[in-house]
Amino acid sequence: MPTRPESKPRRPDVTKAELIGGIEKRRLTLVEYDSNWPFIFDEQLVRIQRALGRQALSIEHIGSTSVPGLAAKPIIDILATVADITAEEDYLNPLLKAGYELRVREPGHRMVRTPTRDVQVHLLEACHPSVDAYLQLRSWLRNEPADRELYARTKRELLTHDWTDMNAYAAAKTEVIEGMLSRARAALSRATI
Repeated sequence: MPTRPESKPRRPDVTKAELIGGIEKRRLTLVEYDSNWPFIFDEQLVRIQRALGRQALSIEHIGSTSVPGLAAKPIIDILATVADITAEEDYLNPLLKAGYELRVREPGHRMVRTPTRDVQVHLLEACHPSVDAYLQLRSWLRNEPADRELYARTKRELLTHDWTDMNAYAAAKTEVIEGMLSRARAALSRATI
């Protein structure tokens, strides 16, 4: 995986989270795995590559829609890494021109999405610890049926609650995700000994 060149950020990063458009109350739904999701990712991959060129160090399909057999919200999550998150003019402006809308600006992370809200592109620096976490979780869920089912059950149960917004729903999954990541890291550690 590419790492960020050792260089000083262009400017200081933002210090607080900004949710563009404020909190949104959205109806959250969970659907069975759709074999079209990888093709939707492929279309977005081309769109992002055209917009960013070499500014994108990597582009990965992440989240539940990247795991065959896993029920998910029908929203494609994409991780794109950049060299300097503070250099928004290098990546954010091209993505906005390509039709994405800025939704989140927070320390170390930006997120854009399609106007139809069915694709979210998370932008992080290649060295950000969340990059490894996203990829480890994806790999673990692809290869561990018991945790894949645990995750699906957890999401189904959480969707029986009324959430103020998607961020609250996502936060409620944290404990289960951390448990899976812990098991994934332990397995990786055993495999490399």
